[in-house]
Amino acid sequence: MAEFDVVVIGGGIAGVSAAAELAATHRVLLLEREPHLAYHTTGRSAAIYSETYGNRVIRSLSSASRSFFVHPPEGFSTNPLLVPRACLYIGRSDQLAAMEREVEESQAAPCPLERIDAAEAYRLVPSLRPGYVAAAAIERDSADMDVHAIHYGFQRMALSRGVEIRRNAEVLHLEREGSRWRIQSGTAANTAHDRADIVVNAAGAWADEVGRLAGARPLGATPMRRTIIIVAPPENGGSSAWPAVMDVGEEFYFKPEGSKLWISPADETPTPACDVQPDEMDIAVCVDRIERALDFPITRIERSWAGLRTFCPDRTPAVGFDAQVPGFFWLAGQGGYGIQTAPAMARVAATLARGDALSPDLLEFGVDARALDPARFR
Repeated sequence: MAEFDVVVIGGGIAGVSAAAELAATHRVLLLEREPHLAYHTTGRSAAIYSETYGNRVIRSLSSASRSFFVHPPEGFSTNPLLVPRACLYIGRSDQLAAMEREVEESQAAPCPLERIDAAEAYRLVPSLRPGYVAAAAIERDSADMDVHAIHYGFQRMALSRGVEIRRNAEVLHLEREGSRWRIQSGTAANTAHDRADIVVNAAGAWADEVGRLAGARPLGATPMRRTIIIVAPPENGGSSAWPAVMDVGEEFYFKPEGSKLWISPADETPTPACDVQPDEMDIAVCVDRIERALDFPITRIERSWAGLRTFCPDRTPAVGFDAQVPGFFWLAGQGGYGIQTAPAMARVAATLARGDALSPDLLEFGVDARALDPARFR
């Protein structure tokens, strides 16, 4: 039976980044149930870095993460983690009030939305359907994120700090023995037993299931399906320079990706934790919404997929020790924000797991441990 200080459950962006941070001071084991890390959610993300996306807590974590993405540690990645791409928010005439709220709420962000007229929106994206856009705003300092480089960079950091990573290691049993945890993981044919002081639950869509194994009350974290399809852009070219485009009512978004367009109906369909697949109805809705907004037909879908975005009831992550189960630490409910908040979230998780106070630079961005405390659901 191997001995560790911390066992992290889940190899997505939340688990790998937290393991990397904790390994600076602790002996860490990371368990991933799949053959590959980041299979279900992180690996299916069309991530955009935006400091105006999400609620106040998410925005503070995103802003606190920017410096890491711009100036990552030496050896973290050979590729830029952020590539500038503006985010254009558009609204129809029936969405004017929603646009006003979005712009107003963004003013607290370091890079708030800037109102622009409809003519400017059409100049930025000439394929927008004439007469569709009644209001527009732009976030100029947003960016595309290299999801693979970010996740692999944290994985490399974790390994360099001595983290042991096991794949095909589903957690089968969790039991508290005195002041420590005993963890059984693996498959029916090949199991391992380990002990640790702390268990970090970064299991994504399976977070509440892992919580039950530990004897903790569920948070009410809900996995939600999000669909993405890839299509060819308009034949007149120039789409690679478009901003990412967001419907202000979150009815759709689209963004250039290489020579293609990635588009989504921004669906949030509650679904059991599973290897989720796209639904034909969501794909049809996506095509309909995009064809209403863009003045070109979608004649062929080149690829489609779906991922899970898991939200706590208040759409704010849960980061902290369970109030009733000693040594059980929640790192759950990142929703669609896990990648853009990962550097700050990992630092918060590691700091709280050590029992320390948050550093002044996190506090300056408004990061508040109380807002993340899972005790708020009790």
